[in-house]
Amino acid sequence: MKRILLVAFACAVALGVSARTITIKTGIEVLKEQNFKLLEGKRVGLITNPTGVDNRLRSTIDILAEAPNVNLVALFGPEHGVRGDAHAGDYVDNQVDPATGLPVYSLHGKTRKPTPEMLKGIDVLVYDIQDIGCRSFTYISTMGLAMEAAAENDVEFVVLDRPDPLGGNKIEGPIVEEGFFSFVSQYPIPYLYGLTCGELAMLLNGEGMLEQRCNLHVIAMEGWKRGMTYEETGLEWIPSSPHIPEAKSTFFYPASGILGELGYLSIGVGYTIPFQMFAAEWIDADRFAKALNRLSLPGVIFRPIHARPFYSIGQGKTLHGVQLHIVDPAAAALSEVQFYVMQVIAELYPDRAVFAHADSSRFRMLDQVAGSDYVRKKFSERNRFEDIQSYWRKDAARFRTVAEKYYLYE
Repeated sequence: MKRILLVAFACAVALGVSARTITIKTGIEVLKEQNFKLLEGKRVGLITNPTGVDNRLRSTIDILAEAPNVNLVALFGPEHGVRGDAHAGDYVDNQVDPATGLPVYSLHGKTRKPTPEMLKGIDVLVYDIQDIGCRSFTYISTMGLAMEAAAENDVEFVVLDRPDPLGGNKIEGPIVEEGFFSFVSQYPIPYLYGLTCGELAMLLNGEGMLEQRCNLHVIAMEGWKRGMTYEETGLEWIPSSPHIPEAKSTFFYPASGILGELGYLSIGVGYTIPFQMFAAEWIDADRFAKALNRLSLPGVIFRPIHARPFYSIGQGKTLHGVQLHIVDPAAAALSEVQFYVMQVIAELYPDRAVFAHADSSRFRMLDQVAGSDYVRKKFSERNRFEDIQSYWRKDAARFRTVAEKYYLYE
């Protein structure tokens, strides 16, 4: 029996059969079904990274390079690079892709926007990157800037659509204010914007958020629904960055990432649970967990934890705190969790209130990620989320009304 099972498994692997049932077709799958008709006869530039794969995990780079009726002439890499070999924030240089021999132009080096020289001889730019649904994740900034460059250089722009792993209904946080636009808050959208990258591209183009409208085409997915979790799609998750190793990581990133900008305590980056932990040497883990759980925040539970990070904040030290468990993602107000954590820290440890003791040189980055300095300044007066709650929630309903015009999926 054991031998039969092993043979059956080997056959399944050989045939490319997966135990997981894939329920959708991503943009690259639909483009393949259309025999690449939209790209035929055009010189193609591809903006992608390791997340750009088909349903059998084959790279979009290889698919387009080998398609007989596609002329792929250049690659463009976002943060982390085309092949994912650069660390977060690292400067990435232009290079040659060893697998295809194509030039790779970095959009996270000397420039973050394709230059006319890079686009010379290109008819269409194709974008295929898995997003995580959060404004501060830089891939959507790369997409928008590339759309502007395409418009300025008379180049078509094609988005091969992929799921929003948070689902298409999660909208949280305020719209970015003037003076706080940056590569981590490039456009006036909420912190969580509830759109696929294709829908977002349509919104940026249609609502005048770009310097110039581009000639945009979105290859929509088939089978995706707004209420789907990523697991329900059946798609394998490719880490979108080193600290987003699993699909569920996308829910934790917005729950702790703003606080994480301060480097004040460990949020699990450098340990085995990135963005899922709030810990420091001076915290009483049990007391901290009880105080947070008494708030009865919807959809989340806090569990005491003791950990020793391998790198980053608290490296080699024994830290104490809580692990965040998201038990009902639809009910959880993800981005609000970190403010309640800061509130409880101020209650239990008044002499360690976050904004009174964190490195003030990091405040500007936090303000850019949050979209305003109002959040930090108002919260720091009393360290109470209720003082910023109305501000944090003020734009969601209005943005949803605008965003609905660009929905491709129910």
